[in-house]
Amino acid sequence: MTAATSITVRVPLKIRRRPGRKTVVTPAAGEAGGGNIPTRADPALVKALARAFRYQKLLDEGRYGSITEMAEAERIERGYLGSLLRLTLLAPALVEEVMTGRAGSIRGLPELLQSFPEVWEHQQELVTAP
Repeated sequence: MTAATSITVRVPLKIRRRPGRKTVVTPAAGEAGGGNIPTRADPALVKALARAFRYQKLLDEGRYGSITEMAEAERIERGYLGSLLRLTLLAPALVEEVMTGRAGSIRGLPELLQSFPEVWEHQQELVTAP
């Protein structure tokens, strides 16, 4: 019989506490300093975008005749529903940045619900501006 050998593997991870959950943060690949990158996008932003596109699809399919009718059926305020539906007008590149967690200058959902330009190039300029 041979003696059992063991191998120890050390992986530099950090546990970040977020409201309601814990997330694992790993070091960025190839960085000597071991800088951290977040492992996921802001859940509130992702959820708002998903709802916005769902509501828009329901309107497009003709399931509801108006925003007012949909708001009553979904039991949400009409003004909030209108604000959510405006999120479907965001530039595709900006939506992708939000979904992947790379929209650094967007601080949260309230900021995203504010008015923004209709032209996609101008939207991108607002996000990349310091």
